Amino acid sequence: MARVRVRQHVNPFSSKYQQLVTLPNFSNIYSDINKPLHLDIGCGRGKFLWQMAQTEPEWNFLGLEIREPLVIEANNLLNEKGFNNLHYLFCNANISLEKILQSLPEGKLQRVSILFPDPWFKRRHQIRRVVQPKLVEDLANHLKVGGKVFLHSDVEKVAKEMCKRFSAHSSFSRSSDDWLTENILPVLSEREIATLAKYQPVYRALFKKIVGARSLGRRCEV
Repeated sequence: MARVRVRQHVNPFSSKYQQLVTLPNFSNIYSDINKPLHLDIGCGRGKFLWQMAQTEPEWNFLGLEIREPLVIEANNLLNEKGFNNLHYLFCNANISLEKILQSLPEGKLQRVSILFPDPWFKRRHQIRRVVQPKLVEDLANHLKVGGKVFLHSDVEKVAKEMCKRFSAHSSFSRSSDDWLTENILPVLSEREIATLAKYQPVYRALFKKIVGARSLGRRCEV
């Protein structure tokens, strides 16, 4: 299959990306809907999840990606290979995450990864970054207590901003004040492999869900 070529960045505020996602029936996608779920936000071409799904067949995996051609390409490959614990959805996570999580069995979301999200360097564009307070709130409402959020970036300012957003919410606790020196996931993302090959730093942080967000009666406002 020829590699799909797409723009590296898309504006999440354009009208095309303001529509709520059309949800599939996840019971028809996963062979066992009751397996624990790993959600990858901004999955790109999905190769990280492709490897994770094979490494950990006892988990279900769901990738969200805003560039539709990449999602079509990834799901076509899945259909060819007959995977039954992995799926990709085209959506704007900042618009559709709550709807997606509400459609899944309660308590099954146990891991979330946000790996090397678009940095949007210009100040006026930083509102386009994926980790916004509402996204943190949605994850706090649906991630199982004890669940983990993995944050990786090769841009320190972006990594610090993501950590600040999660640290501001009382449902989450950071595992260490320092960056993690190694990737504790069993698979490296394509971007991490490329970054390390250039001997450049990767900024990694791990957060854990420590208490139910709804019981707190508060929102993250950073």
